[in-house]
Amino acid sequence: MVGPYRGLFNGPGVKAFVLAGFIGRMPMSMLGIGIVLLVQGLTGSYAIAGAVAAASNISFAVAAPLSGRLVDRFGQSRVIIPFAALNAVALVALMLSARLGLPQWTLYASGLLVGATSLSLGSMVRARWSRLYGGSAKLNTAFAFESVADEVIFVTGPALVTVLATAINPYAGLIVALVCMFGGSVALALQRRTQPVVQPVRAVGGTPILIPGIALLSCVYLAVGGVFGSVDLITVAYAEDHGVKWAAGFLLAAFAGGSMVSGLWFGSRRWRVSLRGRFVRSLGVFVVGLLPIMFIGDVRIMAAGLFVAGLAISPTLITGFSLTERLVPASLLTEGLAWISTSIGLGVAMGAWAGGRLTEEFGASSAYGFSLACALVAVTVGLAGSGLLRLPGAASPAES
Repeated sequence: MVGPYRGLFNGPGVKAFVLAGFIGRMPMSMLGIGIVLLVQGLTGSYAIAGAVAAASNISFAVAAPLSGRLVDRFGQSRVIIPFAALNAVALVALMLSARLGLPQWTLYASGLLVGATSLSLGSMVRARWSRLYGGSAKLNTAFAFESVADEVIFVTGPALVTVLATAINPYAGLIVALVCMFGGSVALALQRRTQPVVQPVRAVGGTPILIPGIALLSCVYLAVGGVFGSVDLITVAYAEDHGVKWAAGFLLAAFAGGSMVSGLWFGSRRWRVSLRGRFVRSLGVFVVGLLPIMFIGDVRIMAAGLFVAGLAISPTLITGFSLTERLVPASLLTEGLAWISTSIGLGVAMGAWAGGRLTEEFGASSAYGFSLACALVAVTVGLAGSGLLRLPGAASPAES
């Protein structure tokens, strides 16, 4: 599996922007569970914790395409630093609101600001890869590597923030997330030579969401995000129900670990199946993988079940980002990639809210049924609209 990745990082500045992007987006796996652990620990309610996390995710989802458009218009370096500074202030405000016992609305307000100022650094790193390898087979490998990097983050982040929040204090995980966000973001912003060139001419009023294929992908990833958001929150409750709340991060790490392994394998292959065919099949595997976890009552077996369920995540994301890169014009690339993040973010918000409500009403194991339902919606929509994802200008059938 290693062969195709050799030589991927030989370009000037590649290792630096990959490292900065990796560190800067560590919080994407830490903030959600960090907020849940902080708020639930103070209020005793998973519903409130899920609602605050949902507020943050919704505001990120709304703001991500707008910040992506700013990046396409003015360049990454001019946008990242002010957003990172505002995001740091918002995180501090959230922690202070919790620490000082301020009215509940302050948690929601600061959570909204955290989401609104969070940048989709993954989209920006992928845009840099597109500048380097656009139109070549290496781009698919680069996107596969980024998906694996995302899953390394999702393997380590939840476990790290859970240990910090439970063993040190509820704020420790969010403090580490803040440091990673600001340090990595500023480091990426300072690397100007690898950032995409700003396109001087843009279509007036043009937006990727009006492209039928992007609209379809956004709907699919809305449902996929519902899986992510609900699994994150329900798994915390599942671990607590079994008397091992500290293990929640490790259970989520198993979920991400399956994706990391499949991502390495997926990116190392040369495919004959079309890109859209791979996309739909990955969604189908997601449904099959999620089915057993509703019936698992042992924490150790659940870790294995979540690992298996996570095997479909990376292939689903890799093919979706590759389709997006092919469907949108270069001048709208960052915004187009951000629409995928937006859809996932909205889905995560929906999943976190619904997961919290269903967990309190029916228990954690039954609440996993919502995660399965979201996966079923994703594969149904993807299969029904797959014709919109056809790439007529593809160089080979495997790319069409």
